[in-house]
Amino acid sequence: MRPVWRLPSPVVISDGDAPRDLAALVVPLTGSVQGTGDVFVPYRLVDAAGAVVEPVSAFLAELQASGRSEATLRSYCKALLRWFRFTWAISVPWDEATRAEARDFCRWLQLADKPARPHWRRPGDLPAPRPGAGAVNPVTGKSAPGNTYAASTVAHCETVVRTFYEFHLDTGSGPMVNPFPLARHGRAHPHHNPMDPFRPERAGLYRPKLARRLPRQIPDEMFTKVFAELRSDRDRALVAFWVSSGARAAELLGSTAGDPDPARQVISVVRKGSRAIQELPACPDAFVYLALYQHRLQGKVAFGADDPLWWTLRPPYRQLTYDAARMMFTRAGAALGADYSLHDLRHTAAYRMARDPKMLLTDIQWILGHRHLSTTQIYLNPLPEDVIAAAVAYFQRRGLPGPAAAAPGTEPGTAPVYDPASLSILFGTDGS
Repeated sequence: MRPVWRLPSPVVISDGDAPRDLAALVVPLTGSVQGTGDVFVPYRLVDAAGAVVEPVSAFLAELQASGRSEATLRSYCKALLRWFRFTWAISVPWDEATRAEARDFCRWLQLADKPARPHWRRPGDLPAPRPGAGAVNPVTGKSAPGNTYAASTVAHCETVVRTFYEFHLDTGSGPMVNPFPLARHGRAHPHHNPMDPFRPERAGLYRPKLARRLPRQIPDEMFTKVFAELRSDRDRALVAFWVSSGARAAELLGSTAGDPDPARQVISVVRKGSRAIQELPACPDAFVYLALYQHRLQGKVAFGADDPLWWTLRPPYRQLTYDAARMMFTRAGAALGADYSLHDLRHTAAYRMARDPKMLLTDIQWILGHRHLSTTQIYLNPLPEDVIAAAVAYFQRRGLPGPAAAAPGTEPGTAPVYDPASLSILFGTDGS
């Protein structure tokens, strides 16, 4: 029996001409995204019968010609798979879809539970619903993934499918009208500041609004604890490079053995967007752990200039993958009850550099590889814990009711003492 998607509650979404009961809609997990190993066709979308969906292949070829990476092709292909599964379930050909199908798809995608995929070791067993879905981690403050798709996933899927139809609309191989319309606005840029650059203001009509989130960093005391949980010199070298150079996880994992230059204290990486080779400075400890890791694997793997830099530590020796590195860092954080991610190390490096008054913001922009300086400026925003600490200190300086000096014989800041007069008013007592 194939696993299916269902809505968690009976919600009926109807069109004026053709009502569709989405609560009763069953979307089987038919079709798949297959990796081919061919550099010209790295990924392809196949239907339930194993036939290649040619419209998607033509769209991916267009993306590849415009310089998109293989990771982007894979991401776009998976987003299109959700749309084609929906059209297959409602028996509407992709080139006959209308605005009604696009609207129903976007609303269904925001309300339906994510598919329960069987475990790869036990194909017949479906996993149970996650009891902690959406819960907040007490250490990091992050919310665990919920049972439904995140708004960012829905927005990405809407953008991909709309771009897919724009391509076929231009080539004349799709419908006459894009079923995913753009939002209507009045006069473009009505309140534009002439000192600011023009930004695109039109987005998809069914694209959900995304909350702007500040990047999360790992506090120094927690980073020390997480670093102590790492099990090998290879893992320590990786984390030290990530947290000091600000490189993205995939950028560092793609380095070769000839990329580090310990004498100059830099390591070369291939940038994610531009694919340009850039040298990044790193802390001395990273190169020390790198030398210890390479000494352990000396004679077991090749460390030529063009060979991979990061290997598995046990035979059969293979190049370290992103998923293996992610699980390594996840285990170290889970031992402390935290759910830090590899990308948090990049944010941590950026926050550390931004807090140094002698570090120029333009230098940080160059290290992080940001195209616009406004992207780097988000690391100048104060962290919530810093704001709270500053406000508490303000209350103490002003002598206002609130956390005051610690009681005699206690550690400062561990046991706040309140004004007895305030307690008397609050509890109706004499303050004794």
